Order: sequence, then structure tokens, then C-alpha cells
Amino acid sequence: MAACSAFAQTVAIPSDAAFRSTVREVRVTFSATDRNDHAVTGLQSSDFAVVDRDLVVRQFRSFTRTEFTRLDVVVLFDASQSITPQFRQELADAVQFLTQAVEVPDASVSVIAFRDLKPVTVCSGNCRAMMSGGQFLKIESGGLTPLYDAVVEASRQLGRNRDPRVRRVVLVFSDGADTISLNSFGDALDSALVNDVAVYTVDVSRQPHNMPGSLVLRSLSVNTGGRYFTVETGSAPVVAAVLEDFHSAYTVAYKLPSRSSGFHQIRILPSHDLSLRFHCRRGYSYSDTEEN
Repeated sequence: MAACSAFAQTVAIPSDAAFRSTVREVRVTFSATDRNDHAVTGLQSSDFAVVDRDLVVRQFRSFTRTEFTRLDVVVLFDASQSITPQFRQELADAVQFLTQAVEVPDASVSVIAFRDLKPVTVCSGNCRAMMSGGQFLKIESGGLTPLYDAVVEASRQLGRNRDPRVRRVVLVFSDGADTISLNSFGDALDSALVNDVAVYTVDVSRQPHNMPGSLVLRSLSVNTGGRYFTVETGSAPVVAAVLEDFHSAYTVAYKLPSRSSGFHQIRILPSHDLSLRFHCRRGYSYSDTEEN
């Protein structure tokens, strides 16, 4: 799902082995950043521990760099109200930076505007042409805010491609407010998790700190393995962070520590350098009926 995706996986023992069985394995894909919020590329397995529910895991079956081959990105932006010239320019710049990145083929970038009753696709695979023509900055704004519906739509769109070598990202420009969605915040988060999508958010609020909408955006990012930014950060650092995470993702695999059914919350914690921050989805669901 993103910088840090986790899912339970069944591994079958070959039929010609000395015994026949199945084991449960959890695979977690994640990224790490240092005190300066830069991606860490030289991480070792001894640098972190996984907390699966309340059980600490330090013995891993494998630990490798994740070999993504490309990025699929949907840019979502709030067109529900009068937005500042700075917001429009940062949004346009972000799309332009993405369409210029070799990791993101032209056909892998879409832009969706959300306002009033439902999200509307602005461009899909032809966003570079819209940038050069200046049409992107002329999109009208006003009306209500279906943020959660937009996240669900974007996640489902990205989820149609299940290639594990593709990293799926939703980049949201919004103040985090939702006034009309048919879906709830929980629905939006679940859709991102189910479709293995990392949500990166850019908060366009005038006072982003501790506002209700800001907390929504932070939660979407933290729980899906993305990152949270304010619009003052600028588009170049935001896109750079998306690309950094793409190039510096890791995957760790370990034996399922508990066969308790239900949702297993996952956290990754530093072992030595307490300034390290880990970005991963919030966990995975497990059912013991899958063993039978």
C-alpha cells in the first residue's frame, strides 16, 4: 500500500519437501526518514523492531529493498471553494513535477477535482498537455466538499492495477473538510488500505495546526504510509518526498506472531537512532479460518 504496506500472506511448502504444511507470514513494506525528514537508504534490520499488536518482533525471515518499477499517481484537489492563487500554482507545479519524473509515465498520472456532488476527472494520461496549455489553472471552484468520496474513487481507480511492483499514491490538496460525501472517513481510509494506496496530503488551510481538517489529513497520511505537508512547504519538496519514498522503500517479512483473528495494528520503532521515523500502513486483518 504505500510507503508502509502490510498484509498477511500464505506461503505454501513445496510438495516434494519432507513435510507438508502452510505457514503464516506477514510482509510489511515501509520507508524511513531521518531527523531532517530525508529518506534513509542504508537501513539495517537491526535498526528497527516491528510491534504487531502488543508483540515485539525482532527476528525477521527476510529484509530487502523493495524494487518498485513505477509510480501510479492520482492528484486530488479541493475545488469546492475560492482557492488562493498560491494554492493553484502549487497544485499546477506539483502535477508538472510529477509528469516530468521518469518514475511516473505520462499514462500513470491522473488529476481529479472534487466539488459538489461527485469528483470529476480533470485529466488522465494527458496531464502534461494540460499543463503546457495552461488549462489546469482555469478550473472553476465553489460548492460543497466530497473529500472522502474523492479518496475512495481515487483508491479504487489505482487499485485496478494489482502489480506488486507498482507503488500507488494519492496526493491530496485540501483543507481536510468534508461537507457532502456519501462515504465516511473510515470508508476512505479502508479503501486506501484495501487498494494498497499511500496517501500524501498537502494542507491548504490558512491555520493548519490542530484544526479538525488538518487532523483528518494527518490521519489519512499516517495510517496509509504517506506523509503530511502544509502548502507552505512548496510543491518541489512534496514531490521529492514521494519520489524518495519510491526509491528507498523496504520490505520485511516475519512469522505471524499471533493467530488471533481480527485487525493487527502494526508499528515500526527504532532500535538505536530514536530520530528515525517509519512510514507504513496501520496494519492488516487476519482470520484463522484462512488456515483451514
